[in-house]
Amino acid sequence: MLKHSKLIILFLFTSIILFACNNSGSGKRENKEVVKEENKTSTVADTSKKSIPTETRKWVGNTDIKINYHSPGVRGRIIWGGLVPYDNVWVTGAHKATTVEIGKDFIVGDNKIPAGKYALFTIPGKEEWIVIINKNWNQHLADDYDAKDDVVRIKVKPEMLKENQERLKYEIDQTGERMASIIISWEKLSVKFGLMIKD
Repeated sequence: MLKHSKLIILFLFTSIILFACNNSGSGKRENKEVVKEENKTSTVADTSKKSIPTETRKWVGNTDIKINYHSPGVRGRIIWGGLVPYDNVWVTGAHKATTVEIGKDFIVGDNKIPAGKYALFTIPGKEEWIVIINKNWNQHLADDYDAKDDVVRIKVKPEMLKENQERLKYEIDQTGERMASIIISWEKLSVKFGLMIKD
């Protein structure tokens, strides 16, 4: 009888330990799932007030075109003529100068530009923008901007977008074997300029 009681107690003790271990393990799994769900949500919903470091690149004419910039959000602000004043040199992004890097010589407008890395600035206007490619790519905002370092200036017309573009966005649209357009879109406006890769 005593031996039988010991076996029952041992069985109950073992069952309690196994039950506790199983519950502890399932708790960990549930926590992991919650964390994954939170991470998933945070990547889908863009709630950051910061300007996000962004890169866009494309292979055109047997070379790489790469644009690095910080992408600010609209966040309900007045952009054109407000946050971005008209008729002033703008970094066309945030923080550090937006850079364009091209692995071969290229042409913008009538200007041949050596392969390399450059800053891209603009001067937004109500009716017309000026796009500037500048030699001094390593600068903060337009603090060190100097027109004597300009490689090219071209005039472009802004276009209205059908839908609001919450974050500043650069795109490289290949328009021919060695040709591409750089498209800059933000809020309700878009501007673009073309380039051609030299042989």
